[in-house]
Amino acid sequence: MAMLGGIVLSLLIIITCLSILGRTGSAMLHADAVMGAVPGLAQALLDFGVGPVKGDVEMVEAGMAFAIFAFIPLCQITAGHATVDVFTNGLTGWKIRALQFVIDAVFAVALVIIAMQLEQGMQRNIDNGQTSLLLQYPIWWGYAAAFAASAVAALIGVYVAGVRLIELVTGREIAVSEGGADH
Repeated sequence: MAMLGGIVLSLLIIITCLSILGRTGSAMLHADAVMGAVPGLAQALLDFGVGPVKGDVEMVEAGMAFAIFAFIPLCQITAGHATVDVFTNGLTGWKIRALQFVIDAVFAVALVIIAMQLEQGMQRNIDNGQTSLLLQYPIWWGYAAAFAASAVAALIGVYVAGVRLIELVTGREIAVSEGGADH
């Protein structure tokens, strides 16, 4: 999932950069100085398509939710979330395992709720047939991609919470506990 999220994020970055370059190029070509100096070349480049990428904002909107949810499973299973140890430095043994279980269980519940809400949003958009403004693709496609990634994230979240519960009950470490960025 993280690899797929990385590919989508990279494509979104490329689309955004091309759109910014195109928008800047279009503005420069429309400038009075350029139109006055080389009107034929400026118009030819504009006619060729120099300008922003059509529907760039729509693509970024649809792709970012997927990319974000695609990174969560790897981050969750490797304990890659940022942690703040101000209050937990003195905790050891069962106290730290209990806290870790509570944190991971709450996160799992949140991920399940988010996945359920995305599924409901997807269904609403399938039913109403809404499309994006410029590209005219069905809005539910973006919801479907985000839902698929969030469903995987929710499954991994529930799995990690289950592992943390076993760790709390048995007193032994099974999963990675400190992989995050400490602050």
